[in-house]
Amino acid sequence: MFTSIKTSLANKSIVTELTRKLNLGPENIIARIAFSYSLSKNEKFSLTEVRDSKGKEYSRNVLFGDNLPYYVSLICAHYKIYMTDKDIPKYIKMHIDHGLELIDEEFKKNPNLTGFDFLVDKIESGLKYLE
Repeated sequence: MFTSIKTSLANKSIVTELTRKLNLGPENIIARIAFSYSLSKNEKFSLTEVRDSKGKEYSRNVLFGDNLPYYVSLICAHYKIYMTDKDIPKYIKMHIDHGLELIDEEFKKNPNLTGFDFLVDKIESGLKYLE
C-alpha cells in the first residue's frame, strides 16, 4: 500500500512545535490526532489539493502501528473507496496536513490551552453527538 507519509514542508515545524507544546509523547501522536481531527470536520479533499511532501516523514508502522487497517478504513468510509485504492496515502497525507493546520490555529488563538485540555474538549464535543 505505502511505506511512508510525509507532511508538507510548511507543517514540518508545526509538528515539532505542537509536539512540544502538547507534551503528549512522540511526534507520531500529534500526526494521529491531526488525522482524526481533520476527518472529524467531515471535509473531503480533491486529489488536486495534495501539497508538497517535503516535511516530516513517518513510516506507516511508526504512524499507525498495528492499527493501520482502522485508519485506512476511516479513509475508505469517508471517501467511499475500496481499501486497495492507490490514492489512500494521498488522502491520509491531506488529512494529516489539514489537521495540523487546524490544531495549530486553535493553539494560536488560545496560547494557554494545554494538550490535555484540547483533547478533553474534543472528546466532550464528540460525545455530544452520541446523545
